[in-house]
Amino acid sequence: MGLISGMVMGVLVGVAVMAGWSRVMLRRSRKRVAKTADIKVLGSLGRDDLRKLCGDNFPEWISFPQFEQVKWLNKHLSKLWPFVAEAATAVVKESVEPLLDDYRPPGIKSLKFSKFSLGTVSPKIEGIRIQNLQPGQIIMDIDFRWGGDPSIILAVDAVVASLPIQLKDLQAYTVIRVVFQLSEEIPCISAVVVALLADPEPKIQYTLKAVGGSLTAVPGLSDMIDDTVNSIVSDMLQWPHRLVVPLGVNVDTSDLELKPQGRLSVTVVKATSLKNKELIGKSDPYVRLYVRPMFKVKTKVIDDNLNPEWNETFELIVEDKETQSVILEVYDEDKLQQDKRLGVAKLALNNLEPEITREVTLKLLHSVDPLKNRDTKDRGTLHLKVMYHPFTKEEQFEALEAEKRAIEERKRLKEAGIIGSTMDAVGGAASLVGSGIGAGVGLVGSALLRPSLINPLRSLMYSERRFPFITGLPLYEISAGLFCSL
Repeated sequence: MGLISGMVMGVLVGVAVMAGWSRVMLRRSRKRVAKTADIKVLGSLGRDDLRKLCGDNFPEWISFPQFEQVKWLNKHLSKLWPFVAEAATAVVKESVEPLLDDYRPPGIKSLKFSKFSLGTVSPKIEGIRIQNLQPGQIIMDIDFRWGGDPSIILAVDAVVASLPIQLKDLQAYTVIRVVFQLSEEIPCISAVVVALLADPEPKIQYTLKAVGGSLTAVPGLSDMIDDTVNSIVSDMLQWPHRLVVPLGVNVDTSDLELKPQGRLSVTVVKATSLKNKELIGKSDPYVRLYVRPMFKVKTKVIDDNLNPEWNETFELIVEDKETQSVILEVYDEDKLQQDKRLGVAKLALNNLEPEITREVTLKLLHSVDPLKNRDTKDRGTLHLKVMYHPFTKEEQFEALEAEKRAIEERKRLKEAGIIGSTMDAVGGAASLVGSGIGAGVGLVGSALLRPSLINPLRSLMYSERRFPFITGLPLYEISAGLFCSL
C-alpha cells in the first residue's frame, strides 16, 4: 500500500512539475513574442515618433544605430573632469569673452565674466559615430549632453545700470562634429574642425538671476542675453559654420574654411490673413528675413493692414545650400512697446534649382521648431519669389575680399563709438541698428561681419555714410552723426 501510494504521489508531483514548467515556458514564450512585436513596432518608428515618445532630448543612438555607446569613456571622463574643468576654465573664458564683446547689443557697454567655473559634474557622451565622407578626413559625431553645475556670473555694464547676472541650471544638448584633417607628417593630423550639427538643433537652456538686484533694473536684459548666446552659437559654431584649429606650422586650412557658395534673391510679395494683435485698429506688419542670424534684413512697415503687399527684393549670401534655410518672421510694429511676432516661416534651400525663379507660399507658424508648434491657430500665409545664383570662382573671391573690407569698416565704426555690435538693412538699404533697451526685437545682426553682409555693406562703404540709427523705439531715432545714446 505504501509503495503504491508513493508511486501515485510521485506521478502527481511529476505531472504538477511538468504542468508548472509548461505554464512558465508558455508565459515566457508569450512575453518573447510580445517583446519581438514591440521591437518591430519601435523599429518602424521615425525620428518624429521617437521625439514624441522620448521627449526632445532623446539620445541619438536610439534612432541612429551607427551611434555607438561609450560607457567606458564616460567613466574615465568623470574621473578626469576636475582636471579638465580646471584647465578649460581659463581657455573658455579667454575665448568667449571677446565674442561677448563682439556680439554685445547696443546699450550694453561691457559684458564680461566676473566668475567662471565649469563645476564638478562632467558631461555625458550618449554615443559616437565615425564617418569617412571625404578622403583624407575622419569625421566624428559626438552626441553630447551636459546638465552640469557651473558657476557663471556675468558682469553687465549697461547705460542705465550695472549689475552681476548669474547663469543657473545650465543644460546643453547637441551633436558635436569633429573633423580630423589627415597628414603624412607626425602627428598625422594637420588640423581639426569643430562644429555643432544643425540637425538636431543645439539646445542650450539656463535661467538668469540678478545677484543683489533685479533683472527689471535693465528692461529687456534677459532677452538681450538670450539673443547674444543664440547668435554666438548659430553664427560661430552651428554647421555649416565651424572653428578651424591648425595643429602645425604653415598649415593650409583654406579648404576647411567656410566660403560663400551663392546668392539668394528673395522677393517678399505679400502676406494674407494675418492675425490681428491690436485692440484698436489693425496690425502694422513688416517682415524680417535672414539665412544667418548674424545679419537680418527687413521690409518697410505697412500700417493698419492684415493683407499687406511689399514687393521688396533682398539678396542674402548662402554658404551651404544643402543645410541652410531662409527664416522669415512677420512682426507687428509697436510704436512704444516691443514689436509682436505674428508668425514665422522657414524655407529650406536644398530644393532650389539654380537660376530658376520659384514662387512659394508659406504658412505662418508659431515657431520653426516642430515641438513648439502646438498652437494650431491660423496665422496667415506669406507669398515669396526666390531664386538661387551659385557663385563663380571670381564672384566667390570678390565676396571674400568684400568681407575683409566690411570687417575693417565695422571695427572703425565700433572704435569710433558710432555702432554697438549689430547691423541691419531696412527696406533694402544699409543702416546701423541699436536695439534700444526694452525693445528686444531690435536685436538684429551680429558682431562678425561675414559674406552675408557683402551686398548691403557695399552700399555702406561706398555711399555718403549717412544712415539713421534705429533704437527699436521710433521716438528715439537719431542721426548717424551722433553717438547712439540708448
